[in-house]
Amino acid sequence: MMKLGIIGTNFITGQLIEAASHLDDVKPTAVYSRTEEKAQEFARKHGLSYTYTDLEAFAESDYIDAVYIASPNALHHDQAILCMKNGKHVLCEKPIASNHREAEEMFRTAKEEGVVLIEAMKSTCMPGFQKIQENIDRIGKVRRYVGNYCKFSSRYEAYRQGEVLNAFKKELSNGALMDLGVYGIYPMVVLFGEPHKVQATGTLLDTGVDGQGTALFTYGDKEAVVSFSKIHNAYAPSEIQGEEGSIIIPDISTPDGMTIKFRDGTEEKIETNTVYPPMFYELYEFKMVIKHNLRGSIINAPHNSLVTAKLMEEARRQMGVAFPADE
Repeated sequence: MMKLGIIGTNFITGQLIEAASHLDDVKPTAVYSRTEEKAQEFARKHGLSYTYTDLEAFAESDYIDAVYIASPNALHHDQAILCMKNGKHVLCEKPIASNHREAEEMFRTAKEEGVVLIEAMKSTCMPGFQKIQENIDRIGKVRRYVGNYCKFSSRYEAYRQGEVLNAFKKELSNGALMDLGVYGIYPMVVLFGEPHKVQATGTLLDTGVDGQGTALFTYGDKEAVVSFSKIHNAYAPSEIQGEEGSIIIPDISTPDGMTIKFRDGTEEKIETNTVYPPMFYELYEFKMVIKHNLRGSIINAPHNSLVTAKLMEEARRQMGVAFPADE
């Protein structure tokens, strides 16, 4: 039985606990929050036995074997390293770190401590993404990848009224690229590897984070375009365009309901058999990697996380977004 500790008390951590309910050998046991009130409320709601407001005590706890981190982006590095140095495996929410340097340090610590560190990118662990990988050769030579994730943030409404919430604070390493653009970039890296060139542009808000942007990634024989926004919606799907057809992906963050449209005009729905909640699959991957004493995930491999962190850091540099964590 893997005893799972939770860092964070937001809706994402609630979804992770719901996903864990479908695994007999994973038991959420404890939660860390900065305030006792939030910790107690979260523990009562989700049936957790232990609460912590001291991060070191949480990391040292014998009631925890592994940790799921869903705190603000800027906190991932320090929290993950503290947990790993106390022998805890870590499933860390995307983006795994503020920048490439932090990500490198995190994976180096995992190797030194002999623990597992995986970036919690749910989409690439889902059956739908596996189906994309199985079907991609059917569309011929791929020429363009389009990753589109633009979603108006409920916190932007508060921003327009003069209240700056965490989602738009550069000291927390936030912004549209970090929070939403990663959903387009990470699958691209898994599918096609590291591109030769990055060109990025974006719209900066007064707080210094990007509200929206577009990144163009150049490969030798193809290109990839990733659009992201937290200040408007987009309804166009994502797409992998090949010489013989295209794979249409309605939601790049949760790949399901895909269709192949062939050049001859025929269409074919891709059956995905997505049985469990989306976050189940990343947790299952995490559990299996630990169970079989593997160094890391094959799907969400350290290399994929490091390349993604490198690309996003370069995109931020071109957009003019700098975080305190970069200094």
